[in-house]
Amino acid sequence: MSALQVNAQGTKSNVNGTSTSFVTTAVPFLRVSPDARAGAMGDAGIATSADPNAQYWNVAKMPFTDKTYGISATYTPWLKDLVPDIFLAYLSGYAKFGQEQEQAVSASMRYFSIGNINWTDYIGNSIGTGMPREYSFDLGYSRRLSDYLSAGLTMRYIHSAIASGVNTSATGSDYKPGNAFGADLGMFYTKSVEKEEYHTNTFNFGAVLSNIGSKITYNSTRRDFIPMNLGVGAAYTMQFDAFNKITFALDLNKLLVPAIASTSGDTTISVPSGIIKSFSTGDQLAQINVSLGAEYWYQNTIAFRAGYFYEDKNNGDRQFLTTGLGVRYNVFQLNASYLVPQGSGTNRNPLSNTLRFTLMFEFDQMSGGGGSDDSSEDTKPEGQ
Repeated sequence: MSALQVNAQGTKSNVNGTSTSFVTTAVPFLRVSPDARAGAMGDAGIATSADPNAQYWNVAKMPFTDKTYGISATYTPWLKDLVPDIFLAYLSGYAKFGQEQEQAVSASMRYFSIGNINWTDYIGNSIGTGMPREYSFDLGYSRRLSDYLSAGLTMRYIHSAIASGVNTSATGSDYKPGNAFGADLGMFYTKSVEKEEYHTNTFNFGAVLSNIGSKITYNSTRRDFIPMNLGVGAAYTMQFDAFNKITFALDLNKLLVPAIASTSGDTTISVPSGIIKSFSTGDQLAQINVSLGAEYWYQNTIAFRAGYFYEDKNNGDRQFLTTGLGVRYNVFQLNASYLVPQGSGTNRNPLSNTLRFTLMFEFDQMSGGGGSDDSSEDTKPEGQ
């Protein structure tokens, strides 16, 4: 049954009709932006100011959060223009500790439901019903190495049951749910220059190796790469006065999986070899995804965001505009993002109209004093 085939690499024809190598992986949900703030900024989040969702983007940012504790929950209806019951849910949190709160522990859970599916064979006979789903659990540790630099490590467990409910005896398949382990390693640098009171410029830089780990296996014949990725990002924040600040962010991402014209021999490629081959196979520039984003805060209370995501036409061809809003009151923050519709008919972007909603709480004390933020702290430039 074709639904049980999970390809790690493959080919497609370009506009000239010739074959070109491209990169895909198993468990692609690991590369879906899980929070509304970054989702509104074109999926840029590696070097933006820290919040609980840094667990996904760059765990090294955690020691630079303004608060001691934080928790965030995001709900994303996925591909809603095509299927009504696919969604991604994400829960993350952190706690800082140490004499100067220079260390942080963090955790997250990501759950991707592919909805209810009635499975059939090639001639339309029913072979079962099920609810395919994938999820991951993360644990992270990060530490500030200086006033400007930090590093962090995340360990991840991944479970993928993409053919849940299939009668394997009817298909002759030995399919089983896949399991894998991965790790993220990140670094973060931030430096602020105060020109005058409430007029501060902040530069952030981040780099992340993510999902570096084992292959995932669905049957006895295939072992597929998970989406190992190299990401670098930069963000620049200008605080004009006590009420207005704006951030511009840029992320570049490249999958560390080789682009191979044939799927044969995939099992023989080890993870270290695959990472090395990823820099020598296929068009390297075409394999880089670009995220551009901007964020404007007024009085650190309401935010307006916009962004653009670009992927080469020979490597997936996802290109879209995003926008969104954020509202902060005391320890509470609500973010929403929207993926602007593009194209029409068969050329319509299947991600059009994607919505993300994130509810976030950050506070300094586990009880009592979490709501005592003063206005001077609220108007700090991002990155401090």
